[in-house]
Amino acid sequence: MTPPQNNQRLRRSLLFMPGDSLRKIEKAIALGVDSIVMDLEDGVALSQKEAARATILEALLSLDFGRCERLVRVNPVGSDLLAADLDATLAGRPDGYVIPKVDFDEQVQAVAEYLTLEERRRGWPEGKIRLLPIVESALGVMNVREIALASERVDALLFGAEDLAGDMGAVRTAASWEVFYARSAVVTAAKAYQLQAIDQVFFDLNDLAGFETECLFGRQLGYDGKMIIHPRQVEPAQRIFAPSSEEIQRAQRILAAYAEQQAAGVGAFALDGRMVDMPVVRAAEKVVTRAAEAGLLNI
Repeated sequence: MTPPQNNQRLRRSLLFMPGDSLRKIEKAIALGVDSIVMDLEDGVALSQKEAARATILEALLSLDFGRCERLVRVNPVGSDLLAADLDATLAGRPDGYVIPKVDFDEQVQAVAEYLTLEERRRGWPEGKIRLLPIVESALGVMNVREIALASERVDALLFGAEDLAGDMGAVRTAASWEVFYARSAVVTAAKAYQLQAIDQVFFDLNDLAGFETECLFGRQLGYDGKMIIHPRQVEPAQRIFAPSSEEIQRAQRILAAYAEQQAAGVGAFALDGRMVDMPVVRAAEKVVTRAAEAGLLNI
């Protein structure tokens, strides 16, 4: 299968909000977060699922989200809750659905097929609603390539460390080395197929220094953003997953020097004592593009 063709948007942070609280959803919008995930899964008690579906539909239909992406996390494929989740929220035309606990590509395909049938029935453009599967089990990690290629609706792969650790019987640590292989596998698969990669949740809400450290390491691995669970995590996540002013300036200098060297018929060259070749140039182009997406640069 060919890699999905999609129009990805900036997703430096995905803020999960319980779907049964319109007040919290409204507050999240005011934070300027890139994406809000209105939750129907773990963040909502079983007794509140029906009320949460109605609240999410109300939010989708009545609130002005501005530039914020509107996502809904449904219950897992195979649960007796999924059909009602989709049926109750689709009329609000969310930008996408987050699918938890994805072990196989068929689970993504089942949701994609439902959306296609509904889009046709309702006369909507096909393929506009995106899918973001969470890889959070040993099986999911082993099948991550197939999950990435499951549907052209897939925009990003999300990495869920907590469920994975529980599945494997691993002991969670602050450094997260126990999930490092899986964390790397998910981001590698995402980038192999031109998808975004969204990193694991950091649960210690009082340790902002630790949160920033984990964001930095995730970005160094190639992740594009982070799943977050508290408003105080928005600013550091969106700052760290955007290029710094120093990175932008360096990238611009590389691209300017590259243009000059190309005009002179020179291939690889040195800049500030460091060799610049095509991989370095491509990396600089990505920095400039991402800076523009984050509103840090006009190009």
